[in-house]
Amino acid sequence: MLRSFRLGNHRSFRDEQELLLMPVYSKDREVLSVAAIYGANASGKSNLLDGLGFMQRAVRDSFAVWKPDAGVPRRPFAFSAEDRPSVFVVELVLDQVRYTYGFEVDDWNVREEWLYSYPESRKRVLFERDADGLRFGTKVDDRPKLELLGGLLRPNALFLSLVAQSAVTHVLPVWNWFTENLSFRGGTSAPVRVDAITEFLVANRADRDGIVDLIRVADLGISDLVLLDLKRHDGSARHELFLAHGDAEVVLPLSDESAGTRSWLSLLPTVLTVLRAGGTLVIDEIDESLHPRLTAALVGLFRDSGANPRNAQLLFTTHDASLLSPVLGDEVLTREDVWFVDKRVDGASELYALTDFKPRKEGENLERRYLGGSYGAVPDVQVEALVAAMMRGVDGAA
Repeated sequence: MLRSFRLGNHRSFRDEQELLLMPVYSKDREVLSVAAIYGANASGKSNLLDGLGFMQRAVRDSFAVWKPDAGVPRRPFAFSAEDRPSVFVVELVLDQVRYTYGFEVDDWNVREEWLYSYPESRKRVLFERDADGLRFGTKVDDRPKLELLGGLLRPNALFLSLVAQSAVTHVLPVWNWFTENLSFRGGTSAPVRVDAITEFLVANRADRDGIVDLIRVADLGISDLVLLDLKRHDGSARHELFLAHGDAEVVLPLSDESAGTRSWLSLLPTVLTVLRAGGTLVIDEIDESLHPRLTAALVGLFRDSGANPRNAQLLFTTHDASLLSPVLGDEVLTREDVWFVDKRVDGASELYALTDFKPRKEGENLERRYLGGSYGAVPDVQVEALVAAMMRGVDGAA
C-alpha cells in the first residue's frame, strides 16, 4: 500500500509537495483506499501522477533500458534557472512492514538514493547512496554480492533497478510494488482499448463470473457476457464478445454499447487484477471516460472491505465536483479522500488536502463550497471578459 508520495522539481512542482494517504479522522485503518485530486485545467494534477509514473519507470528501466551516455530523462520545473535535483520518495506498507524509498537526480546522475525498512517499527538501513558511494546496513545479508553489484552501477541508473534484477531478496518487495502492483490508466500512459475486456476473458476464462459481478455493480443493465469463439476462413481463431441486457434473450455486440460502458468494460481487467493483488490503480482524468455513477461505483469497490480484502488503492484526478456530494444518496468521497492542486502566480503547483480546511462531517456542502472557490483549485473564469474576448474574435474573423 502507498502511504505517501513526495516529489519536488518535477514539471510544474517546483517545491517539494507530499500526498499523504494516512487517515486524519478514521481510526480503523492505517492507509486510505481512495484519493481524489481536484484542480483547474493546467493546475498540475496530471503532473503529480506523472511524477509517480516517472518514479516507476526509473525503477523499472534505468539500469536495463536507459543508455549509459543519455543521462536522466527527468522533466524539471521550467520557470527557474536554479540547477536543483529532482526528488521522488514513496512510503509503502508491504506485508505489514513499512518501507521508505527515494532518490534525487539531476540531468545526468543519480545524486542520492536510499531504501529503509521498519520491521517492528525500528528503522533498518538497507542501502544508502550519495557522492561518497554505497553503504549497507549492518544487518543486510549478501554484502559481498551487493558490493560486487555496486561496482557495475552506472551514474544514471538506480541501484534498486540493478539489484532487483539480480534477485536480491530484501529489495524485492519494493521492486515488485513498482513493477507489478502499481498500474496506470488514462492520460497518455495507457489509452483506452475497447478490446481489452475480450482479450482478458480469452486469456482468463475462469474470471468470467468475477467480471460479470463487477459489471452488475455498475448498474448498467447488463446481466451476462457471452464470449464466442469463431473460426476465420484461414482456420485462425476470432473472438467476439456480446452482452445480454436484463432478461432479454437478444445479446448485443460490444461495439453497440455506449462509450461510457465500453470505457468501464475496458477498465475491469485492471480493476480485478489490482483488487486481487492489493495494488494501487492510478487513473488520470477519470471523468473523461466514466460517468459519475460509474466513478462512484468504482470508488465504492475500493472502499468496501468485502470487495477489497487486500486493501487495494485507487488514486485519480478529476474535475467532477458531483463526487463531493452524495450520489443517489450514498457518500462517494470522505473528507479524508480529497486533495487539491492549485497553480500559483509564479507557475508552481501546490498540493493540499481538504482536511486542512477542517470541514464539518455533517451539513457542509463540499461540492458547492468547492465550486464557489472556498478551497481554491478552481479556474478564475470571468464571464464578461470571456464574452468580450469572444466578440473580438468574431469581429476579427468578420
